[in-house]
Amino acid sequence: MVIMKSTSILYIGNKLSKHGFNSTTIETLGKSLEGEGFSVKYTSDKKNKFIRLSCMILSTCFYVKKVDYILIDTYSTSSFWYAFFVSQTCRLLKLKYIPILHGGNLPNRLKKNPYLSELIFKHSYKNITPSNYLRSAFSKDFNDNLISIPNAIEIDKYDFSPREMKVPKLLWVRSFSPIYNPKMAIQVLAELQKEFPNATLTMVGPDANNYRNECELFAKELNVEVTFTGKLSKSDWIAISKNHNFFINTSNFDNMPVSVIEAMALGLPIISTNVGGIPFLIKDQEDGLLVNEKDFLAMSLAIKKLFLNQNFTYSLVINARKKVQLFDWEIVKSHWLDVLM
Repeated sequence: MVIMKSTSILYIGNKLSKHGFNSTTIETLGKSLEGEGFSVKYTSDKKNKFIRLSCMILSTCFYVKKVDYILIDTYSTSSFWYAFFVSQTCRLLKLKYIPILHGGNLPNRLKKNPYLSELIFKHSYKNITPSNYLRSAFSKDFNDNLISIPNAIEIDKYDFSPREMKVPKLLWVRSFSPIYNPKMAIQVLAELQKEFPNATLTMVGPDANNYRNECELFAKELNVEVTFTGKLSKSDWIAISKNHNFFINTSNFDNMPVSVIEAMALGLPIISTNVGGIPFLIKDQEDGLLVNEKDFLAMSLAIKKLFLNQNFTYSLVINARKKVQLFDWEIVKSHWLDVLM
């Protein structure tokens, strides 16, 4: 289905890939919507947070009579305030705004700031939740305008390939930030190498506030060698993934990470902390293994379990691939068209 060209969107979020950060939904979903015929404008790509917020508000005012909808990527930490100020600007200008709920810690934000949350989410045109985790948190107070639409991928771009298991080769793909606990991945490698001295770890992702340097020093303290690639394009890290046989996710907070969905599509067995929305994405023992937050010993044991029971591992990756096929854009796009048409 192709929509009319006159349907216009202003998409507000952190469009920061040109500054070395990972691409976020504003760049992936925005491009997909353009492919369906929507006219999409974007803000902001400014690195400074205050300038970025100013651009968001000014763009909202500038496009007041030129767009039909405002999409707002909504997170739970400092970026929460972007959603707050932009949403209130939209209310003043009588614009239809749609928060897209991403932050893994948003349930705590609802408890911490109930009044501010109501100002945003009670008056929105729709609230879009990519995960059942956030749906359960928002449904009590905002169920009337709450819609579930999962994060989408183009499944045909992910070649499914179960991995050879000769030695554990771990892959980690996130930003280097304490909320994603990259040091835990290094601890897992150190523990694994006690039994598998040739085990490896590759860590892919941009740095945040020089935290990667801290992780590199931590690896030296534990006397393990880790490959730090820095930020890679999607095609480059997918190419690297072919030489790995486990995908580990070590987050302290999470919602529905696209990198985990992509790893499931590629045939990498997933071992993740069971935080936030992860248990709503991965069913333990069925399409991945889950361990408690910060428990590197449990994660290393889970990897050993999969390494030594390859029939079980194969069943997990088959189930995971079947699950994420439902996140293909060709399926998901119908939900967006229902909202935006």
